[in-house]
Amino acid sequence: MDVEAIDHVNLHIPEDGVDEAVAFYRDGLGLELENLDLFEAGEKPFFSVRLAPAHVVHVQPDPAFEPPSSSNFDHLAVTVSGDAESLKAELDAAGIEVDRELDPLGATGTNPAVYVTDPFGYTLELKVA
Repeated sequence: MDVEAIDHVNLHIPEDGVDEAVAFYRDGLGLELENLDLFEAGEKPFFSVRLAPAHVVHVQPDPAFEPPSSSNFDHLAVTVSGDAESLKAELDAAGIEVDRELDPLGATGTNPAVYVTDPFGYTLELKVA
């Protein structure tokens, strides 16, 4: 098997968390949402957050949602363009608090990263390319 890339990740959120998800991912992080209209029309059980041309996060409201814990989820890491200072300024302007900063080793090497938490407890590592 020759894996080329991660296609998507599924994240469950509280059943009443759609507005918070839209506010965080679209309005705060500036990411494009897809199929929100189909979700709202009851035609899809989830909507998607477009991370990059070939990568999405499916966001699915779940009446049995349990917030992530260190025993069942750590974080989702994404590579972002720019520099750490500009990224932190952008997050601050959007009202998104930086939890911590590191220079972690990942698939693309060691680069500065900032960590933020979405409204549902999922940690995102925003790693500068």
